[in-house]
Amino acid sequence: MKLVVGLGNPGKQYELTRHNVGWWVVDHLADVWHFEPWRKDRDALVSDGRFGMTRVRLMKPQTFMNLSGNAIAPYMRREGWSPSADLLVIVDEVALPLGTHRYRPKGSAGGHNGLKSIEAHAGTQEYARLRVGIKPEEERSIGDLSDFVLGKAGKAEREAIAGQLPDIIALVERWIAGGAAPSSQ
Repeated sequence: MKLVVGLGNPGKQYELTRHNVGWWVVDHLADVWHFEPWRKDRDALVSDGRFGMTRVRLMKPQTFMNLSGNAIAPYMRREGWSPSADLLVIVDEVALPLGTHRYRPKGSAGGHNGLKSIEAHAGTQEYARLRVGIKPEEERSIGDLSDFVLGKAGKAEREAIAGQLPDIIALVERWIAGGAAPSSQ
């Protein structure tokens, strides 16, 4: 089973924040692929289905960002399941310009606390990650990083992210099929 994890923070107050971009993407995937309704499973909400012949689980950890790895911990004990082959994590990335994304099959957390938590629980940096850019055009407009990522994305920001969803879906589909290559948009 492939596990596609969108990182975010639980609670109504965080729904439209930049830090919840990972959740926006997996919500969109669940809709497009007509997966089962979201249901509670331990520390996460999950939606199951198939893409082609492959079983896929979409996940939204219900821990806060810094504890996201708790939600994947049970998968680490599954026989035959490997983070390097079966895990894709989708996160916001303040170092990438808004309207862009970048896929890597492995790498460092790059300062992202959600990825640090995943890495700690996976015990490896060898898992796929898709970073969705949220960096504004003007660097000065970020201010305090925590305030920025936990701030609500404006309409133009949400539209810029939504505009790249078809490319993101295609990339995730290639990853599931075993053919995703490192890319930037």
